[in-house]
Amino acid sequence: MRRIVRAACLLFAATLALPAVAAEPTTVFAAASLKNALDEAGKAFTAESGLPVRASYAASSALARQIEQGAPADLFASADLEWMDYLAARKLIRPETKVNLLANRLVVVAPKDATVSEAAFTAEWFTRALGPDGRLATGEVSSVPIGKYAKAAFEKLGLWAQVQSRLAQADNVRAALALVSRGEAPLGVVYESDAKSDPGVKVVGVFPADSHPPVVYPFAVTADAKGEGGARFLAYLRSKAARRFFEAQGFTMIGEGASQ
Repeated sequence: MRRIVRAACLLFAATLALPAVAAEPTTVFAAASLKNALDEAGKAFTAESGLPVRASYAASSALARQIEQGAPADLFASADLEWMDYLAARKLIRPETKVNLLANRLVVVAPKDATVSEAAFTAEWFTRALGPDGRLATGEVSSVPIGKYAKAAFEKLGLWAQVQSRLAQADNVRAALALVSRGEAPLGVVYESDAKSDPGVKVVGVFPADSHPPVVYPFAVTADAKGEGGARFLAYLRSKAARRFFEAQGFTMIGEGASQ
């Protein structure tokens, strides 16, 4: 009997000595403009829950297509409704988890040391601010959300014909922002949150809210999400605890998404 008890104790001690199995990271595919806020929210969530988060940032269009092609993601955060709807139509998200969580504003930025005046949203102002050879940086206008918003705004304001040939179309909003921050483009159209993230630029104009569709960020757990990490992280992002990370970067949490 003593030998049996002793063997059981040794087995229990050996079990305690085994290394803990690390939790599988929750993988988030998110619009490039969310990087600063989501990085901070992810750190806080991991510290609170013990569940690691890893994020991949790019244009919403590129990420949606990657998910369509089978890339492993637990949570998708888009910078517009269209790319979330694209995945929903293909049954690649869990529709009951979809929430419109954040809002943003469309702005014109210039390098921080530029002498350009406040944007007047006229053909004359853009011609003068761009100069003879300058380009206006934004996202690719047929697929990248920031580019689509920019095109819609310029069309509504009657300026598309003047600016179309002057565009420098980037793969995502952060790439467009970098062109302005480095002084390679005298103007750019980005989100207000991106402008706030880069001290190398300044906002010289805010597009009228009625000049483009509302800038809305929908979030949803993917259809192939592993475990509960995606759902738990989304619940955290909807909470008051996460609000500070978004508001610090210039986002607004909107009623449908924000939990009380």
